[in-house]
Formats: sequence, C-alpha cells, structure tokens
Amino acid sequence: MNFFSKDIQAGVARFHETPGAFLLDVRTPEEFQSGHIPESINIPLDTLEHAALPQGPLFVYCRSGVRSRTAYHILKQRGATVVDIGGILSYKGPLSTT
Repeated sequence: MNFFSKDIQAGVARFHETPGAFLLDVRTPEEFQSGHIPESINIPLDTLEHAALPQGPLFVYCRSGVRSRTAYHILKQRGATVVDIGGILSYKGPLSTT
C-alpha cells in the first residue's frame, strides 16, 4: 500500500483560486478553536454524514490527514465536489483562533 502526503500549502492556494469554494476543517471543535486555517468552517467528522453542507467545491483538512481522507469518502458519497488537502500539521501559514 502506498501513502502519499498531501501538500496542504498547494491545497489552500487552490482553495483560494476556486470560485465559490469552502474550506472544511473536520477536527473537533476544541481542535478548531485552538487554531485553524483562516476562512475554514468547522464540521467535525463525526457529524459530517448528516450535517448541512455549504454549496460549492469543498476543500477538506484535519490534523494529520487521516480524518480528511475519511471525510473525502463521506462527502463523495453525498455527491459533493471535494478535494482532500491533508493535515494541518504540515501547514506553514497563519492560524486563526476566532
């Protein structure tokens, strides 16, 4: 089995370049409040199957990339246009706590 690390920097840049896109953080609310990528929306993975989703392309991330991969599959099953951009651990940009 091959594992490829996602380039979250490129993913965030692609999010900014995509009209009408949304950036989803699927970590817990506590993780989100401790620091998240600016402009991201928190929809925890354990609520994703039944959550109201924003209408537009979805760029999804988590802490390490494991939950974002699961979220990718859930969102695809729900018919969303989705891109898994990996984990915030390798993110080098500014973080927001608001």
